[in-house]
Amino acid sequence: MNERDSEQVARMFVEGGYTLTRDEQDADAILVNTCSVRDQAEQKALGKMGMMGKHRERRGHVVYGFMGCMAQSRGEELFERIPHLDVVVGTQKYHRVFGYVDGILKQRLEQRMDVVGAEMESVRVEDDLVAKGSGPGPAKSVLDTGEEEGSQNTIRDHVAGERQPTAFVSIMQGCNMRCSFCIVPDTRGKERGRPIADVVEEVRRLAGKGTKEVTLLGQIVNLYGRTEFPRVGGRSPFVQLLEAVHEVDGIERIRFTSPHPIGYRDDLVAAFTYLPKLCSHIHFPMQSGSDRILKAMRRPYKNEKFISICEKMKAARPDLAITTDIIVGFPTERDEDFQATVDCVERLQFDNSFIFRYSKRKNTPAAELDGQLPERVKEQRNQELLRVQGEIAVRRNAALIGTRQAVLCTGPSKTNKERLSGRTSQNKIVIFDGDAERMEGEIFEVEIEDSTGFTLFGTAAPEVGVGAGVEFGDERAVGPRY
Repeated sequence: MNERDSEQVARMFVEGGYTLTRDEQDADAILVNTCSVRDQAEQKALGKMGMMGKHRERRGHVVYGFMGCMAQSRGEELFERIPHLDVVVGTQKYHRVFGYVDGILKQRLEQRMDVVGAEMESVRVEDDLVAKGSGPGPAKSVLDTGEEEGSQNTIRDHVAGERQPTAFVSIMQGCNMRCSFCIVPDTRGKERGRPIADVVEEVRRLAGKGTKEVTLLGQIVNLYGRTEFPRVGGRSPFVQLLEAVHEVDGIERIRFTSPHPIGYRDDLVAAFTYLPKLCSHIHFPMQSGSDRILKAMRRPYKNEKFISICEKMKAARPDLAITTDIIVGFPTERDEDFQATVDCVERLQFDNSFIFRYSKRKNTPAAELDGQLPERVKEQRNQELLRVQGEIAVRRNAALIGTRQAVLCTGPSKTNKERLSGRTSQNKIVIFDGDAERMEGEIFEVEIEDSTGFTLFGTAAPEVGVGAGVEFGDERAVGPRY
């Protein structure tokens, strides 16, 4: 979600005449979009911004800013922590970042020109005059973390001119759940959904520029529109949105993240039987396999319900891959609670798990619970579950060797620019050789030849442009038209 928010901000700067750069030493404005889900993410952002203060000595006009969840939760405190910080903007004000930064930067550049002009004038009149201060004067800092009605509708634009085989599409903001470990409801606000027609129009624009795959984003994406839009024919607003996006010509794959067991109803399960563009992958956070810990987390479901949904999904789409999030070392977690989590991972055979050690988050109920576990215990459990999940992933990916997989090429590999990278419908990374200019943004088959456990390697079939939909009998099933 942060990546999508950052793209919206970047688009506004490009439209305002700025050029994006990956080199912070060349930048006139440096913005860090922050996350507060874990303390490590906040500390990394604070450390990075602190180190960048060295550029102010050489380029005094540069504007520094924090955006996002940490900016929302910490606010004024960040100016005390980072003396050179200029802008702190919360999660409902991304669309205002450009105006704030541009205003400060223009003021500083004008002040610098005034100083230079005065120096030049003084030199002409009196050659031995001592030079005046060379740095620009201070500009006002900006703190904006307030709520703004309709802010969910402002994350809608993408960076112009860039070919995007895949794209994120924000469909909602906020969360009404109150998991005891999570700060998101405080940083993102209450659930607010965009109208279906607006989302579909954004997807159409992306398809018109060559995008083949979209990922629909929400804090709890399957609860989209539940308090704002009506159910129609027994279908939730989210399923209605999936059906509408499915009808957009040019879009061949649809993903969504992240759903929650609450609200994951049979109409969403059924959608995987008649919407072939839905990818055969869901990222479905479990958090714990222990009912006692789930209750302490304020996750209002039992583990058997989670398992039941996974089994229904695999019955609806037999080639489905499921990945998950798990927290280990939650307060009061006993050996038997952890073992219940291990047992569930082994039962469901997740394709991958993102496993995190519990860390306290400010102003969350879990942070005040008795029974906080030592870091040593958290680390032991983290390593054990990583080992279990790693063995499962190796087996599942090894089973794909010798098969052909439909892959959407997303461009050069991040680790080896000489090779190409893409993803299967199950969201598995595939590395292969090929012509980036011809293959990027296309879906074609790759013969899988090897696996390192989490990455597949193969050779592209000679025919490019193979369809990536899921076959249902002799014809492709389609949903209602909008």
